[in-house]
Amino acid sequence: MDLLEYQAKELFSKVGIPILPSQPIADPRQIKKLQIPYPVVLKSQVRAGGRGKAGGIRFVENTIDAIAAAQYIFNLPILGQYPNVILAEARYNAKEEFFLAIVLDYQLKRPVLLGSAKGGVEIEPLLENIQKVVVEADFSPFYARRLVTKMGLRGKLIQSVSAIVEKMYRLFVEKDLDIIEINPLGVGVDGEVMALDGKITINSNALVRHPDLYSLQRANNNFTNDSQSLSALPSPQWLDYQDESGNIAIVCNSLGLALVTWDLIVRDGGKPRGSLVIDRATKSELLPHYYIARSLNTALEKLSEVSGIKAVLINILGNEEITGSATNAIVDYLQLLQQKAAVKQLAIEEGSLDGSDLGSEPEPLQWIIRIVGGKKDFPEATFTEMPVRWIDDLEEAVSQTISLAKIE
Repeated sequence: MDLLEYQAKELFSKVGIPILPSQPIADPRQIKKLQIPYPVVLKSQVRAGGRGKAGGIRFVENTIDAIAAAQYIFNLPILGQYPNVILAEARYNAKEEFFLAIVLDYQLKRPVLLGSAKGGVEIEPLLENIQKVVVEADFSPFYARRLVTKMGLRGKLIQSVSAIVEKMYRLFVEKDLDIIEINPLGVGVDGEVMALDGKITINSNALVRHPDLYSLQRANNNFTNDSQSLSALPSPQWLDYQDESGNIAIVCNSLGLALVTWDLIVRDGGKPRGSLVIDRATKSELLPHYYIARSLNTALEKLSEVSGIKAVLINILGNEEITGSATNAIVDYLQLLQQKAAVKQLAIEEGSLDGSDLGSEPEPLQWIIRIVGGKKDFPEATFTEMPVRWIDDLEEAVSQTISLAKIE
C-alpha cells in the first residue's frame, strides 16, 4: 500500500524526522483558514510521480493566488489520478538536496540503505551518485554513518543526515515497510535538514499488525472526483485475433484505429502479434481522458508479459486532453524502464548482480509512438539512450515498426 506524501510525513513526525509546517486541504475554500504564513507551496496528493512537471505543485504568495492554484490542482489529473486532498506547506530554501531511501531487497532478504548526494527531480545525476549499504546484521548507527560517508558528506552533515537514516530505519521496522524514501532531504543555509517530500510503501500483508494504518488504506481507495468510478471502466482488451508467430504489438485507443493499423502492418509485410485497445467504450461514447492514462499504463504492463515481441507501435488519436494524458503516461512508463535499467547496470558494476547471468535476457523493445490530434510536446531528448521514436506520419510509423521488428 502506497501512502500519499502528507500521510508519509505524519509518520515521519512521529519518529522525529523534521518536516515543514503543513496543512491538508480538502476544499479550495479551506485556503481562507490557512494556518501557515505565506509564501507557501501547494502540492497535489496523488501516488503518481512527476507532479511538478505535470503542474501539480504550485508556489503562491497570497490567499487569492492560493485559491486559484488550489482549484487548478484539484481539477488536474496526473496519470488519471485526481487528488482528494492537496498539501499546503511552508516554503523552504534549500542550498543542497539529498536522496535517502531504505528498501527491502527480497532477493538478498535484507534491508538496503540507499543514498545520493544529488537528490531532487533530476533522475540521471541522482542515479550517477547513488550509494548502497546492505544491512547484513542487526542494525546499528554504524550502517547509517557508513552510507552517509559513502555519499561524500562531511562535517556536521555526517551526524545530522545519519540521524535521519536511523529514524527512517526505526519507522521501516516498526511499520513493516517495503520502502521508505525522502527525496529531497533539503539542507538549509544554517545546516538544518528537512524532509521536503516523502514516500512510503507498506507491506499490505502486515496491515493486520497495524490497525492504525487501516484508515490510511481507506483514504487511498479513491483518486478521482469524477462521478464515474475508474474501477467500473473496462480494462484494455486484446483484439480477438492474435498471431503467436508475430513479433509486433499494437496499442491504440479505438477499435477502428487498431484495425486500420493492423491492416497497414500486414499489407507492408509485417507480422502483428496482437493489438491492445485501451478505449473500448460502450454506446460509442468516449471514456474520460484521464482514463486513457491509466488504461495505457495497464496495457504497457500487459505487453511486458508477452514473449516474442520486438517492436511496439502505439497509435493514439484524440483531442488535446487525450493526447496529453497519453503522452504523460508513455513518458512516465519509459522513464521507469530507463531508471530500472540504470539501477541494474549500477548493481552489475558494483558486483551485487552477476552480469554474466543476464546473457539470456531479451533485447529491449523498440518503441514507435504516434500521437496525433493535440498539442505536440514530445520530450524526444529524454530518451536518447533508449530505442524510442516519435513519428507523426502513420505510413512512416508502420514502415519503421516493420523494419525494426526484422532486426535480429
